Amino acid sequence: MPVDNLREKFLKFFKEKGHTIIKSAPLIPENDPTVLFTTAGMHPLVPYLMGADHPGGKRVADVQKCIRTTDIDEVGDESHLTFFEMLGNWSFGDYFKKEAIEWSWEFLTDKKWLGLDPSRIYVSVFAGDNDAPRDNESIAIWQEQFKKAGIDAKVDKRIFTLGKKDNWWGPAGETGPCGPDTEMFYDTGKKPKEPESPKDFTDNPRYVEIWNDVFMQYNKAASGKFEPLDQKNVDTGMGLERTVAVLGGYNNVYETEFFRPAIKLIEDMSGLQYGKEFSAGESTSRSMRIITDHIKSATFILGDEKGVSPSNLDQGYILRRLIRRAIREAKKLGINRFFTTEIAEFFIAEYSPTYPELAQNKEFIITELMKEEENFNKTLERGLKEFEKMSTDKKIDGREAFVLFATYGFPYEMTEELAKEKGLKINKEEFDAEFAKHQDESRKGLTQKFHGGLADQSEATAKMHTANHLLLEALKRLLGRDVNQKGSNINRERLRLDFNFDRKLTDQEIKQLEDMVNEQIQSGLQITNEVIPLTQAREKGATGVFDSKYEEDVSVYKMGDFSYEICGGPHAKNTADLGKFKIVKEQSSSAGVRRIKAILE
Repeated sequence: MPVDNLREKFLKFFKEKGHTIIKSAPLIPENDPTVLFTTAGMHPLVPYLMGADHPGGKRVADVQKCIRTTDIDEVGDESHLTFFEMLGNWSFGDYFKKEAIEWSWEFLTDKKWLGLDPSRIYVSVFAGDNDAPRDNESIAIWQEQFKKAGIDAKVDKRIFTLGKKDNWWGPAGETGPCGPDTEMFYDTGKKPKEPESPKDFTDNPRYVEIWNDVFMQYNKAASGKFEPLDQKNVDTGMGLERTVAVLGGYNNVYETEFFRPAIKLIEDMSGLQYGKEFSAGESTSRSMRIITDHIKSATFILGDEKGVSPSNLDQGYILRRLIRRAIREAKKLGINRFFTTEIAEFFIAEYSPTYPELAQNKEFIITELMKEEENFNKTLERGLKEFEKMSTDKKIDGREAFVLFATYGFPYEMTEELAKEKGLKINKEEFDAEFAKHQDESRKGLTQKFHGGLADQSEATAKMHTANHLLLEALKRLLGRDVNQKGSNINRERLRLDFNFDRKLTDQEIKQLEDMVNEQIQSGLQITNEVIPLTQAREKGATGVFDSKYEEDVSVYKMGDFSYEICGGPHAKNTADLGKFKIVKEQSSSAGVRRIKAILE
């Protein structure tokens, strides 16, 4: 099944079920410091799962672009991806288990939709523990669905009960919404074969997960107790690439149309064939998969509505690591010329009809890739020579690894990979200590977590979020209306706002911003919210950068006559609740982008 056809079918199906179709949120989260990238469809929708009113109503469906980097070292095998698309349908306190499971079955098996063989479908549900009982409700609903196809779905034969590790979602933090889920698996064997035991099902790669329905029915309290939620939600996810591979009968995602044309480009550049051995015991498959995945991911990060440039911090660090790892793999294959833009051009052309921001930001994507490839090529040879000097011993100390990072632009993980190939170990603690001395923020972008964000609905975070709005409007009034937010990171302790501007702010300008925001706080402006059509919001002068997220209605927050902005929340009720606003730092974030950090005292 063609990729676009699956996207179209999924959205059409749920539109017929009364869902509002919303567009993908940006890859770089808005005001959510718990993650560097949008890693799942639920991240942009957390406020609505927590009870806020969604402009699209209580039922929405989408295809969300996602980046996951926690298992980046696994990319190169048959299934791991950094960038992927997640199809999802959502209920914010509307329908629950019965409808979600029935619709999942209908979409998977009805010949009008995917038409999968029911005898090849298996499901798992939550087995129950001391916190919550076994999900007998889902088991009964599934048994009804299988009965339609003449299948007697026995527990632990067709419906498998598994623990929290496999069939439980959340909460996102220490407390909050959570609940059991039910996962759907497809038997990819040549002939249908029932698992011989629960272990055969969980351990056998022939049974591939293709869809997951999460039922948020509990709230985990600070005491650790799981209490029933007043608003029960449904959150589902179907991986587009994996589902296309299953439907097409492919052994892995890299054989699908998502990757084969790009791999063909690499074959032409290298003169090597995909899947063949090119050095002792090493196949071209791994390198070619890494290159296509990483350049595709880099293309989407650069082309995002809030695209960032390669750097040594946060999202920019991940982006740099992806590009440089791809370059290194290309050199293994004998590709010594500039090549990243050629592969990026393919992905831009292929995906722009679905994600027009790629075409809109094409010049930026190509320019940044060329700059990074040029910079890395200049330092790579010298860096490799330096590494060879360091690796004469059986180990590399962390200070040496930091020199490679700071002087030659080697991400730590690349040095670690090089060391692993030579059977060497690096003192990671020493590297981290050196890094901490030279950077404002830790490199630990892959796993770093902060408190707060939109997943945190605390009063302190709501105040910071409100102050962020006041600061943005103050920047527009002081520096010009063409100043726009390029990203933000908010928690209960501080706010951080990135905005387009080409020079350092003066001390006087910083003081003016503080005074302007504090004037609005002292004025005690009432904060009101309304949900209106996007066109009407624009006509009334609303600011915001989320035009692409919703088809029709948007949520707009008004603070007196000072700020009128499209946003999903959370907010304080009155500006007088904020306290005193103070800017603690103003610095460069990337080329043409400045960053302000501020607190409320």
